[in-house]
Amino acid sequence: MREDSKQLQLADEQVTADLRTFVSLARAIDDGGVRLQASGTVLAAYVCVMQPKGLGESTPTILGLRTMNLAAPAELDTTVPLSAVSDRLARMRDAETALQIPPMTVSHSWSGISPDRSGWSRQGTLSGEHLMDTAKAGVREVAEIVPANPGTLIVNNARNAVWGRPIEGTQVPAGAAFAAYGLGFLTPEGQVAVYGHHRWMRLSSERGHVLIRPAVSL
Repeated sequence: MREDSKQLQLADEQVTADLRTFVSLARAIDDGGVRLQASGTVLAAYVCVMQPKGLGESTPTILGLRTMNLAAPAELDTTVPLSAVSDRLARMRDAETALQIPPMTVSHSWSGISPDRSGWSRQGTLSGEHLMDTAKAGVREVAEIVPANPGTLIVNNARNAVWGRPIEGTQVPAGAAFAAYGLGFLTPEGQVAVYGHHRWMRLSSERGHVLIRPAVSL
């Protein structure tokens, strides 16, 4: 399939359901864009959970990634609105697996960056339960810090303080736990592998991956 192709043939009904769930969870966090990158019979779907809003912020760029199988080889790399993909998934019948690609595209700074696929080194393991507890505690802390009717600056500062700091005993920012939890990648009994590659870090579970690029220090 060429870059201008209008559809992707998902492997089966379960893949369609998985993509529908991923898109729904991503929209609940930030109803922005999704980068659909198909190569051969694998589709990689990237979404942005958080990124710095300006220079000097400590918030890292954190992306969620789900990979899915395709029934037919394809070559595609486009970033489209999550809402448009959600609309097309909602219109698909139960047994339908042909995903129509939205014609409109969006431009995001995060969609132009991605780490190498190889060269990662294993750095440790975190429990799913610990990451879930970290995410829930962070959500509560942000809610406690942010007053009623806050300005954008106050909200950003609160999120920077909570999600930019590392999980105790690691270099993994707490925002990565929030991303993994919010996108449904965690189970209490599961284990999450931690990898590193140059400036990037990655959390990988059986359900998906979280990619982290620390903010640039001034």
